[in-house]
Amino acid sequence: MKPLDPKLLKYARSARLAIAITAVTGIMQAGLVIAQCFLIAALISPVISLRQSWDQVAHYAFGLAIVSLARVGLTYFRSNHQHKAAKKAIRELRSQVLAHCLKLGPRWLARKGTDAVTLATRGLEKLGPYFVDYIPQLILAVTVTPLVLVVMAVMDFWSALVSIITIPLIPIFMVIIGLMTQTASDRRLATMQHLGRQLLDLIAGLATLKSLGRHRGPEKQISSIGKTYTQTTMATLRIAFLSGAVLEFISILSVAIVAVTVGLRMVSGGLDLYTGLIAIMLAPEVYAPVREVGKFFHASADGLAASQSAFEILETPPATGGEQPAPDLKETTITINDLGMRSRGAWAPNAVNLVIQPATITALVGKSGEGKTTTVMALLKQLSSDRGTITLTDASGKTLNLDEVSPDSWWEQTSWLPQMPLLLPGTLAQNIAESPAHLAELFPQGTPGEQVHKAARLAGFEEVVAKLPEGWDTFLRAGGEGLSVGQRQRLALVRALLSTKQLIALDEPSAHLDAHLVAQVAQVVQQLKDAGKTVVLIAHRKELAQIADQVVPISSMAFTAEEAAEYRDSEPQAARASEAEIPEFLGSTRGLE
Repeated sequence: MKPLDPKLLKYARSARLAIAITAVTGIMQAGLVIAQCFLIAALISPVISLRQSWDQVAHYAFGLAIVSLARVGLTYFRSNHQHKAAKKAIRELRSQVLAHCLKLGPRWLARKGTDAVTLATRGLEKLGPYFVDYIPQLILAVTVTPLVLVVMAVMDFWSALVSIITIPLIPIFMVIIGLMTQTASDRRLATMQHLGRQLLDLIAGLATLKSLGRHRGPEKQISSIGKTYTQTTMATLRIAFLSGAVLEFISILSVAIVAVTVGLRMVSGGLDLYTGLIAIMLAPEVYAPVREVGKFFHASADGLAASQSAFEILETPPATGGEQPAPDLKETTITINDLGMRSRGAWAPNAVNLVIQPATITALVGKSGEGKTTTVMALLKQLSSDRGTITLTDASGKTLNLDEVSPDSWWEQTSWLPQMPLLLPGTLAQNIAESPAHLAELFPQGTPGEQVHKAARLAGFEEVVAKLPEGWDTFLRAGGEGLSVGQRQRLALVRALLSTKQLIALDEPSAHLDAHLVAQVAQVVQQLKDAGKTVVLIAHRKELAQIADQVVPISSMAFTAEEAAEYRDSEPQAARASEAEIPEFLGSTRGLE
């Protein structure tokens, strides 16, 4: 780990100003430290050596009080500024990590999403000690220590020489102990990410485990990982305490050597009291910043380990998106040829071939896990295909590969309705509109327009709104809390009906709805087609497949031995390790098949 990683300044730009301010205050701190030592020596030595009265040295005491207050005020300002700067830098780095995670796509998130969540929350928070404590001390070490050494050399060359000889001992021991600390910190971060993955998996499947009566098994695994995390934390703390003790011993020994040499020369008459006092008082100030650097470096090692993981994410190149504008999908034919996506041990989907005409309904059918959703994700430009092509042919006959199309221009014309629709905190009205302008169009003068009434009636949501005291102004909390699962699904259908997008993909829109409501869903899908929309539908119920213009079966195929070996070699080591941990967690749930 580098003492000051340039990557941290690259990604957390707000830290640059903080470091500049710290450097300026560090130079000021050095001046105040030197002035304080001179004033103390000037105050004490005349009283002892020349028997001067208090009145003769009172002005030195007054100056010392001013310098001491200035030093306290400067220290407070620097500390306060560093705390604010640290929070801002961590927030900036976290936002970049999360934004880049989204650019890496669903496939990457499915593999490493839980690790990224752990990193962005608890991991990066550990950078606080690095910004607040370590960086200021590092700057003080490169400002205060050299200036104090220069002044010491001017006043007493031999004391400065002793300090110069003994100072390198501190960084040497810092490096030795730092290597030990880095290993422990990396292990601790890995354990924390492992625990986060297991806990999120447990929470996600808790309802299923409870319904099967197996919710009393996995907590033993979580408890075991928690104990491992505690052990690695204590190991890191032991090394940190050891490093602190070693650094304290070296610095105290070095100051003692300076004090002994000064004392011997004063006794022999080779050094006056004034100079000797200055040398003795400056000696601790030479070692203090370097000692504090070592102490806080080990204390902030966990944060530095987390920052390295953040840099790995930020330096992972996102999938190339293309730069060509998307053609008008109202007049564009989409052709999928031999589409294949690699999953764990299989092609899912395998060899998908279909042609999607404008203003038609295409139903994808097949067993769970065959790759229906993955096919739609490739069509929506959320995943890159491993085999095959998706081409676009406009009304003039011009053909364009989907890989060449700009993602933003493609997403402006496409919409996705998953089985668990995303509902944001806000009113019902805000959740069916695509933008503030669209909201104003749907609700002129704050009242729902005719198209809103029609869409709500068609989706079976009108009766839900009628029962709510505030109607379309009813506020939903995160995740649509306030509505049942089925009501959320119907609200999402209303949003699909009112969408301005041309290509609309739906993942089993009748999910979470009673059987008697499936006919309403079929009417919604038919209405989308009648409005000129192109609909791609993942259908598990025959009632929905029956209204489609074409039904396309999706299937998977296991890897050959050569393909399996190639897939293992292409997967990152971290991803393979993550996958290897899954059976360990699921061990207590075996026998449920």
